[in-house]
Amino acid sequence: MCGLGGEVALARPPDLEALGRVGEALARRGPDGAGAWHDSRIALVHRRLKIIDLSARGDQPMVDPELGLVIAFNGCIYNHHELRTELARAGYSFHSSSDTEVILKAFDHWGPQRFVEHLIGMFAFAIVEQATGRVVLGRDRLGIKPLYLADVDGALRFASTLPALLAGGGIDTEIDAVALHHYLSFHSVVPAPLTILRGVRKLAPASLLTIEPSGARSERSYWSAASQTAACATPEEWEERTLAALRTAVQRRMVADVPVGVLLSGGLDSSLIVALLAGEGQPGLATFSIGFADAGGRRGEEFHYSDLVAAEFATAHERIEVDSTRLLPAIGAAIAAMSEPMISHDCVAFHLLSEQVSHHIKVVQSGQGADEVFAGYSWYPPLANAPGSGADRYIAEFVDRPDSECAAMVAPRLRLATDPSRELVERHFAGAGAHSPVQRALRLDSEVMLVEDPVKRLDNMSMDWGLEARTPFLDHELVELAAACPAELKLAEGGKGILRRISRGLIPDAVIDRPKGYFPVPALSHLAGDVLELVRDALSPARIERRGVFDRGYVDMLLAAPNEHRTTLDGSKLWQVALLELWLSRHLDGE
Repeated sequence: MCGLGGEVALARPPDLEALGRVGEALARRGPDGAGAWHDSRIALVHRRLKIIDLSARGDQPMVDPELGLVIAFNGCIYNHHELRTELARAGYSFHSSSDTEVILKAFDHWGPQRFVEHLIGMFAFAIVEQATGRVVLGRDRLGIKPLYLADVDGALRFASTLPALLAGGGIDTEIDAVALHHYLSFHSVVPAPLTILRGVRKLAPASLLTIEPSGARSERSYWSAASQTAACATPEEWEERTLAALRTAVQRRMVADVPVGVLLSGGLDSSLIVALLAGEGQPGLATFSIGFADAGGRRGEEFHYSDLVAAEFATAHERIEVDSTRLLPAIGAAIAAMSEPMISHDCVAFHLLSEQVSHHIKVVQSGQGADEVFAGYSWYPPLANAPGSGADRYIAEFVDRPDSECAAMVAPRLRLATDPSRELVERHFAGAGAHSPVQRALRLDSEVMLVEDPVKRLDNMSMDWGLEARTPFLDHELVELAAACPAELKLAEGGKGILRRISRGLIPDAVIDRPKGYFPVPALSHLAGDVLELVRDALSPARIERRGVFDRGYVDMLLAAPNEHRTTLDGSKLWQVALLELWLSRHLDGE
């Protein structure tokens, strides 16, 4: 919930005019209220989406005069009731029923470096110690809530979105060559701290960044799933613990002072969430699914499965059928909502879905993360017997293109002497704590690839409509358990084997045994008609020359056969190039 921004200046007052623009750029994330706070060198802005404590007592930035603390917070602390009880016993008094106030008391009680370990939820925050002038920025364990950073004219500025920082002005907008290489290698994923722009960085998941009054900064990581341990004697015991942990995760994400629904794709993951909520006796559970017109021989909807689940559990279900005439403007709207360029077709689907859902409800649960946590993707089984660390096999299965092609497709000024994407994979696979190639791949995907693709996509698209999306499969305790679970239990039955087993008897077998599907937007997979014209216009010779990012000969080759050039995972190479140009045009040029 919400959007936050701020500035920590050194030798000058904070730029309140710039921060006003930052706050305005965050308005869609928080349509229910706006607030600001500042002193002589620090300023915070906030836009509120009211989910917990709907009264003015929950407004932000929140100042606690007794503790001398100020906070701007984005997210939800699912265990705030339990923490409130514990802190009250320790002598703290509360003036609201908000989870925001609980964070401030926890910060004071357990200290700025330890309090975050007590929080269960999704969060990004900025906390100011008024007496010392120290500022602490933090982000949740799985990076569900974002926080972008930029050094601007003697100050550190931060915000929930990259475009909000651009609105403040003063940002170096040159393309970061290493980030571009990652974008082209990892289907648009750019791992923290990088972004596609040289002047903007992002706080890594599970990190705390402390800024001292002197300007000195220190950053530490406070969690990794791979550092956790768990042991079960039998597969049945693993199944029992996994189901119990998932039940807990789903229950936690019902914490709200408004109704909570479910985005129901008809796949295993979202269907299991619906089943568990129905089992908890949720009356009139609202579920939503979306479908598109077929194109290029690709099916654009999976309503058969979502209808089956909705009927099984008697949900208040709404099917959203997107007419082909709505797709082109929806592409532009989704790109405008992207904090960073993201090529997944899901962006358009989620943006349209979120628009419709936001007319009915403010909070939904979603199945994002299950594939990365429980080994649901195609590249995991080949790693089971991979030689060495498994890094070479992962690269062969997952990476979009070789380094040589990355070099050939970009302008000479952006070509690199090394292969930073290979180096990143090898570094992660060499880290301690994961003992097989499959476990190493799952760790990299859950801590990096997941954060910078499906998680970011869901946050950007839903929050652009003031809709909060919660992801029970990314409950950190469930992720810890899954990280310790034997790889063979996850790889069984073609992937996500342990989830399939715990689903038997809970959801229809037809959903469990169906072929794996993706959120389909066929018109973005098979480029034709108006969408292809949009791409051709974005990649015109004049635009390519002006931007100076891509090699014109390479782009001409893609345009000559727009649907023939595919990535390792069958993505469109042309869409990958066009999307970056469309994003840059929207966010840097205002087109």
